[in-house]
Amino acid sequence: MIPAKDRTLKPSRARDIALTKQRLRSTILLRLKSQKEDTRDRKSRQIKRKLLRTECFKKAKAVMFYIALPGEVDTEEMICEAKQRGKIVTVPVCQKNRALMRPCILDAHGRLKKGPYGVPEPTQERFFPLEGLDLVVVPGLAFDKKGNRLGRGKGYYDRFLRRLPHATPSIGLAFDSQLLSAVPTASHDVSIHRIIYA
Repeated sequence: MIPAKDRTLKPSRARDIALTKQRLRSTILLRLKSQKEDTRDRKSRQIKRKLLRTECFKKAKAVMFYIALPGEVDTEEMICEAKQRGKIVTVPVCQKNRALMRPCILDAHGRLKKGPYGVPEPTQERFFPLEGLDLVVVPGLAFDKKGNRLGRGKGYYDRFLRRLPHATPSIGLAFDSQLLSAVPTASHDVSIHRIIYA
């Protein structure tokens, strides 16, 4: 895995990065909100086709997806396809009291409830070991081509990715409007291995 950035940021630089990230979040969220639904659906299907062609997806026995929030690349069809291919599908469950995220098996019926921060989670919590994951599909508000990622600011994915075994590939999914020339990074940010976009 691409390592976390240098941990020697000065406090003033850390504040500047936090402000820049917040402005970028507002800009990208507005872009996602203004994108037409049929464009989102079409591009999500293109991204799905690209993901399904990757070697790491073909070889994976257990894949962690995310359940898309409004505006994000939709993963519903990807999840269905993975299940049809006999893969174990997990999705994140956030444990707010521990500021921790864990992979949870999404059963055949895929029943969901609203979790912390409004993110849908499985009603039945059947946790899956990190070491058993063969691929992690990651959401984000913005990415750059070096694998840097801008999340929603809670740090759950950064903490999760830091705990993953080094050999586990991580792939970010994005629309082309979410790709930036550079994403500002701080000491706690963790890069991903690859971005698939349309």
